[in-house]
Amino acid sequence: MTIAANNQPNSLAQTSPLNLSVVQAIMIVTVMAWIGASVLMDFIIMPGLYLSGMMSDPGFASAGDMIFSMFNRVELVAGAVVLSGTLLWRAITPQLPLSKAAIVLATILLAIPLIYTYGLTPQMSGLGIQLSLFESVVVPDTMDQLHYVYWSFEVLKLAASGVLLSWVWKQSQQTLA
Repeated sequence: MTIAANNQPNSLAQTSPLNLSVVQAIMIVTVMAWIGASVLMDFIIMPGLYLSGMMSDPGFASAGDMIFSMFNRVELVAGAVVLSGTLLWRAITPQLPLSKAAIVLATILLAIPLIYTYGLTPQMSGLGIQLSLFESVVVPDTMDQLHYVYWSFEVLKLAASGVLLSWVWKQSQQTLA
């Protein structure tokens, strides 16, 4: 295998299968941990806080901002690991069918936490922060729209990570066979 620009051998393509299996394992563990953490946050922690009445507390916006800001940073790391693993896999084995679609999915998986971190979470926190101690807490209509955007991205993230995980899993089984 040669690189078209300078006809030099592609050293990544000549690496051992062990390196590919390490990349596959890292990607599988990262995606599974990411899916698990997202499901835990979305379906256990946040509903628990809602049912306990914490969301009606005036300080919830700042607490929610802290929780989601930290979680978004973890998601950014996971997205970067998944995209890096996908690009590395593609560089190691250009002949395998882990295609451009996998790179697109991995890019989407990195873009979603970027949108959360630098767009959605700060905007939601800004809407939820109560600036007057004497006024009652009122949730603006814009917050509902932002929640719809958040859940749409969550569905997209879970679907993309599920598809990517199934592709990586199938390829890892074929590589080991």
